[in-house]
Order: sequence, then structure tokens, then C-alpha cells
Amino acid sequence: MILSIRESRIESINVTQPSLRPQDVIVLSKLITHGGQRPSMAQLSYDLGLSSSEIHASLKRLEGSRLISQATDGHRALLKAVEEFLIHGVKYAFPSKRGEITRGLPTSYGAPPLNQYFANTAELPPVWPSPAGTVRGVSLEPFYRTAAAAAMRDHQLYELLALIDALRDGRVRERQLAERELTKRLRRHLND
Repeated sequence: MILSIRESRIESINVTQPSLRPQDVIVLSKLITHGGQRPSMAQLSYDLGLSSSEIHASLKRLEGSRLISQATDGHRALLKAVEEFLIHGVKYAFPSKRGEITRGLPTSYGAPPLNQYFANTAELPPVWPSPAGTVRGVSLEPFYRTAAAAAMRDHQLYELLALIDALRDGRVRERQLAERELTKRLRRHLND
């Protein structure tokens, strides 16, 4: 009898753990390109192709995950936590999904800055499928449907997302180079 009362109390408490969503990686990356400081909601919404409510919910999830500071601090990205998550955690939280050959925007080792190291490969590069894309490659599902369009508007964001894709999808050499390049960019943007 006591056990059933406890079980019913536990069932009546609906505790939900807020978990990160794929668009949160894009929002976090955009914050990084702004030195960790949050631009206006309208600017984020336009730049990322997300609604203001999606941005607001993303910021709340990033705060809850301790990747950014509280709103009183201006939603500043926290270097050590961000570095650890992007380098070691994102590939498990958001595994890559390859598809068929398509036209799109290069990512991973096919995009800057890693493409300079893999320029002479005969392999088709990974691409985010996009009608605006000019490169034929193997499709790699982006974090979120608006990633390619957002990356085309912001070169720094594009480089960060491509490096993160290399960490998610790359082979050992690609991941090692991506880790080095990403760490360099994170420290440059977040230590200013």
C-alpha cells in the first residue's frame, strides 16, 4: 500500500529534463562569432532563419546546460564548457547522417578551413543539401534545416559549423585538424 502511494506521487510529478536540440548548436555557434555576447533577438532571428520564440527557447536550453551564462550576463558563451561539449559531446548528442550524392554547400573537410588540407582528394566532399549549393557531394544532414542558409550569410558561422561537422563525421586526421582549428577559433572569439 505504501509503495503504491509513493509510485502515484512520483507519477504525478512531471519533471522534464530540458535537453539540447540541434538548432541550439547553431545558436551557440552564432553567439561564439559575436565574442560570446548575444546580438538582438531580431538580428539572431534574421541571421539564423529561426523565429524569436525558437531563439528564446534555445537560449534557455543553453543556459540550463551551462553552456552560456545567465541572461544578466548577456548570454555569454562559457569557453571551457563550450569547448568540451563541441569537441567531445556533440558527435554523441547529434550523430551525423550521410545520404546520397547531391548538390549543396560543402561542409566538414570540404569547407574552409579544412579544405586546404584535403584539396587533392578524389573523394566527393560532404555537403549540406541546398538548391543554392554549387558543389556535388555526399549529403550530410545539417544540424537544422536553416544551417546552410545561415552559413551562407556569415563566413565565421560557416567555418564553425563545418568544423563541428568534421568532429561529428570525420575520420581521425579530419577530427584532429578540426579540433585544433575549432579550439583556436573558440579561444580567439571567447577570450576577447
